[in-house]
Amino acid sequence: MNAAKEQPTLAEVKRWPATVEVARAALALGCSRSQLYELIKRGEAPVTVLSFGARHRVVTASLLRVLEAA
Repeated sequence: MNAAKEQPTLAEVKRWPATVEVARAALALGCSRSQLYELIKRGEAPVTVLSFGARHRVVTASLLRVLEAA
């Protein structure tokens, strides 16, 4: 992925670690970081999110399921 923050390909996402930061997941989903945080806050995120206090990580396997279903 280049510095222009282009949406990653499915092949690139498959090489990501088991969990990723919300901003990275949002980029893959094609939405903004703030939009994904709002969905997380409302319990409506289309992906599995692990919360550690105020910190959140998106489970890459769930992100892949969403992307592959699109």
